[in-house]
This record gives sequence, structure tokens and C-alpha cells, in this order.
Amino acid sequence: MRDSTPAEKAEALIRRYFAACNDGDHAALVDCFTKDAVHYFPPGLPGAPWRGASAIADGWVWCVKTLGSRWTIEKVLAAADGREAVIEWTHWKTAIGEVLRGDEWYIFNDDITKIHEIRAYYASPVDKAEPVNKLHDFDYEARGYALRPPSPAPRNL
Repeated sequence: MRDSTPAEKAEALIRRYFAACNDGDHAALVDCFTKDAVHYFPPGLPGAPWRGASAIADGWVWCVKTLGSRWTIEKVLAAADGREAVIEWTHWKTAIGEVLRGDEWYIFNDDITKIHEIRAYYASPVDKAEPVNKLHDFDYEARGYALRPPSPAPRNL
């Protein structure tokens, strides 16, 4: 059995992070980040950027509890050296009937065991009047993107 490439390690870490988000697992989320990690967001999110592993975990656990948040990873592209990656994602806010699509740029620590920085970009400005925020005239279904959340949000957090 061969060792994972650096790019494979980066993708596996991102997938572990998203699993922890979907589980609303605070400890698992903290474990995905360096202590001084920063998660940047487009303008408009109160309290952004989120600074520190615990603050990032607090934010996503709140989203799961309050918004019924679920996430899917649509695409992943990791640098050959594993130090950076970019993904496309969908954020399903099941409790309020809102869907947001976007991208994130990741920077990892030297041994690709922790996320040091995330920069989030939304596919479109958030429009609360739209149930699904997305790119205009982009055929998500034909391209194989998720059209529903991966599972119901956990209720026992």
C-alpha cells in the first residue's frame, strides 16, 4: 500500500473538516485547525473573520444548531505539494430554507495535518429573498452538483 500524496492528504483533511461540520462536532472541528487559524468571509457576516480553532468550531456548531446547516463538497483541487487547495461547496441551511454556494481557498500547516487559513467566496451575493443563492444560468444539476442536503441536520447537539 502506497503512502498518500500531499494533495491527497490535503483533500482528506478538508473532507474530515466537512464531516465534523455536518456532525456539529466541536472537538473534531477544533482538531482540524491550527490554534491561530483564521476563517475569512465576504462582507456581511457578523463577527467575521473567525479567529482561532475554537471560534471557528463555535461558529459552525451554532450554524448546525440554529440554521440546520449541512454542507456538501462539490469539487476539490489541491496543489501537488499539499500546502494549498481550493474547493466548491454548498451550504444547506435546512431550518430556514436557504442554500448558498461558493468556493474556499485553504492554506495548511507544513505537514498538512491542520488548516491554517480559509478564505470563503460566495457564488453570488446573499439574497435572502432567494431560496437558493447560485450563479445565474449555471446548470448545477447537469454538472452533478448536489441538489439536496447530504442528510438531515443532527437534532441532539
